Amino acid sequence: MVTPKVAPETPISQKGGPNPALQASEYLVSLAGPVVEKSVNGKDANSHTAARAARELGRIERQIQQLEAAAGDNQEALRQLERLQLQVQALRRQMDAHLHAWRKTELARHPQRPYTLDYVERVFTDWSEIHGDRGFSDDPAIVCGMARFHGQEVMVVGHQKGRDTKQKLFRNFGMPNPEGYRKALRLMRLAEKFARPIFTFVDTPGAYPGLGAEERGQAEAIAHNLREMARLEVPIITTITGEGGSGGALAIAVGDRVLMMENSIYSVISPEGCASIMWRDASKKELAAQSMRITADDLKQLGCIDDIVPEPDGGAHNDHERAAQLLDCSLERHFAELKQQTVPQLLDSRYNKFRLMAQFFSGE
Repeated sequence: MVTPKVAPETPISQKGGPNPALQASEYLVSLAGPVVEKSVNGKDANSHTAARAARELGRIERQIQQLEAAAGDNQEALRQLERLQLQVQALRRQMDAHLHAWRKTELARHPQRPYTLDYVERVFTDWSEIHGDRGFSDDPAIVCGMARFHGQEVMVVGHQKGRDTKQKLFRNFGMPNPEGYRKALRLMRLAEKFARPIFTFVDTPGAYPGLGAEERGQAEAIAHNLREMARLEVPIITTITGEGGSGGALAIAVGDRVLMMENSIYSVISPEGCASIMWRDASKKELAAQSMRITADDLKQLGCIDDIVPEPDGGAHNDHERAAQLLDCSLERHFAELKQQTVPQLLDSRYNKFRLMAQFFSGE
């Protein structure tokens, strides 16, 4: 984009009339507006356009500051500059909102974020892992086991990713096979049998889409979990700790309380997948992330989750201990509330919670 250059030493008119410097600044703002709009909503929106818009806004802001310093006591010029500054700030907020969702996505996928076993180590005691679905095999992408939460016997189920290449391959990058979901359901039924509350932790790109997984009934396993979790007669608290992608996440997330870590995401498809479908271009992932409303703040407003768990400065990956402490406080508070409810109340509220999701319009 070609923009006119304005020298910093250009004098501000003391007579309040038309001024070349101010006119040039107004022209720059008028040009930057469409660039920002294009980076947020346009057909060609991508990271390169967004970066160009950010550079343009930065240059305009610097020029306005120089003109303000030269304006002196010229009130008319100061008023015009203030108006331009407000326009630039509005464009900057529009840019920040566009990039906010993608920044959250990157934080949710950070390789050093705490995973389920990291939280188990810091929040629970007397952990005893249980393996196998008693039908095909064990799936390391989902970990299950008995533990104690503040002295109360509970069952813990969660996705588990790996940190190095060997662990990632062993955990299948946190993408469960059908036997993983069947193992989770077997353990949740065991928890119901012995009246143990259930804590689930979600952090997965989605269910594994491999041929073997489909042959063994991936879709059926997920659907079965959704149905059975809806009627388990024990309290269930779900926490989205990283990325919650597709039905593979929901298969262990039908809970009485659904919490989200501050920098986690929760969606039916990844931003890249959405961009590939909508625009045939995965590079528009930033635009897709914003449009899908996948952040904790968005989903709290939509009524899809119950609470947002704060994270340490910079994200949970910076301080696992503090992240676990903050999560522990939220879990304890919601657990205390659920323990006061009877089984019929739990089942009714759980049903109504998911039945009423996405109900934004109602007839009079």
